[in-house]
Amino acid sequence: MKEATRAKLAEVSTATLTTVLFKRGFRNVFLSLSPLSMDAPRMVGPAYTLRTIPAREDLDVLDAFKDPEHPQRKGVEECPPGAVFVIDSRGDARAASAGGILITRLKARGVAGAVTDGGFRDSPEMAELDWPTYHATPSAPTNLIHHHCVDLNVPVACAGVGVHPGDIMVGDGEGVVCIPANIADEVADEAFEQTVFEDFVQERVADGHTIRGLYPMTDPANKPIYEAWRKANGR
Repeated sequence: MKEATRAKLAEVSTATLTTVLFKRGFRNVFLSLSPLSMDAPRMVGPAYTLRTIPAREDLDVLDAFKDPEHPQRKGVEECPPGAVFVIDSRGDARAASAGGILITRLKARGVAGAVTDGGFRDSPEMAELDWPTYHATPSAPTNLIHHHCVDLNVPVACAGVGVHPGDIMVGDGEGVVCIPANIADEVADEAFEQTVFEDFVQERVADGHTIRGLYPMTDPANKPIYEAWRKANGR
């Protein structure tokens, strides 16, 4: 991902991104998941995925973690810096997708964030890490009880959204958006411009201006006002 694209996506909301993607025909791009901390930085990065299937009692025992090739452990050590670790837990939060130690390791390695449609354990401590993590609900039991980790960096379903390796994941206080990698640059450009415009509109409306002719801008008299505002604010 281009650094300019990353920088722009870090400045825009998931609400704006869903609208920009909707204009391109994409309806199912929003992962309705909760951030563990509303104070964590916004999350931007390409997806690196982990897929799970239901656990089986003869395979998913505590000794399984001794294997350095265990997909969960291997993924934590191999997820590229700047990427987002996306865990397909099949929407099942009866057992945790990961816990505080693994999440801390991801943060220390420079990974950009972690997402699961299940739950994270040690979530109160993880919320204090000042690092973006998203899940459906807290979950204390070890993942071995219900999740068998199978594949790394394959297409997955997470929170009902198809996520392909390299898709750009953007998270804020409302949830996570998955942007197809091949259109990330143009989406970032348009979303950034839309954000500037909506900041202008927000300011005008707060000052008592009607939304008629302004949002959307159908009254041409508003255009020079907007251009002057952008110049004055360096936007």
